[in-house]
Amino acid sequence: MIKIDNVSKWYGSFQVLTDCTTAIQKGEVVVVCGPSGSGKSTLIKTVNALEPIQKGDVKIDGISITDSKTDLPKLRSRVGMVFQHFELFPHLSVTENLTLAQIKVLNRGKDEAIQRGLKMLERVGLIAHKDKYPGQLSGGQQQRVAIARALSMDPIVMLFDEPTSALDPEMVGEVLDVMVKLAQEGMTMMVVTHEMGFAKRVSNRVIFMDAGKIVEDTTKEEFFGNPTARAPRAQEFLSKILQH
Repeated sequence: MIKIDNVSKWYGSFQVLTDCTTAIQKGEVVVVCGPSGSGKSTLIKTVNALEPIQKGDVKIDGISITDSKTDLPKLRSRVGMVFQHFELFPHLSVTENLTLAQIKVLNRGKDEAIQRGLKMLERVGLIAHKDKYPGQLSGGQQQRVAIARALSMDPIVMLFDEPTSALDPEMVGEVLDVMVKLAQEGMTMMVVTHEMGFAKRVSNRVIFMDAGKIVEDTTKEEFFGNPTARAPRAQEFLSKILQH
């Protein structure tokens, strides 16, 4: 479903990604982890071309993001993206936030868009808040609305870029619960996160990054269950997070 092939990226003379290669199959949940500044968020943003790349290619469902003939807005509309900060429109109600992109990008009629949006809002357990504005919701609720908004577009893959790192600890669980449910329903997911409990529970594979490179790309059983077989930097990372 996602094929990342030899991707490199620079900011000026600074190389942020170096020869990153991996593939994510339909229905797989892949967690991307690693220390701060390792290139995780940059990598996930290259998948839907939010970050342009200078070398290599990314394909989503067989369509290349670097091909000049590719209709990027159309391709992006099939890729759900949930950010660290919820990116909801503060001046629009929850329902309006859920329907805007459906109407503008997918050309859905307003009634159909509302019906789809409210169905997804119910899926994340927030139907009672449909007429509220983002400022009236907690951080966890806002992030769940952001997930519902992404799902309203009928994506073939979902990308999550540290979806819980801006939340109070008490709110992390409600967002992860929604993500666990999505994973169990077979959604193809690529998740940049520090939540190792989530990685252990639902991921199929773990990608560990350091200094812009993919250092480990292995099953979660191998990654967590056999730490001594990991690369030294991954071992160090695991020893810090698993002892607490």
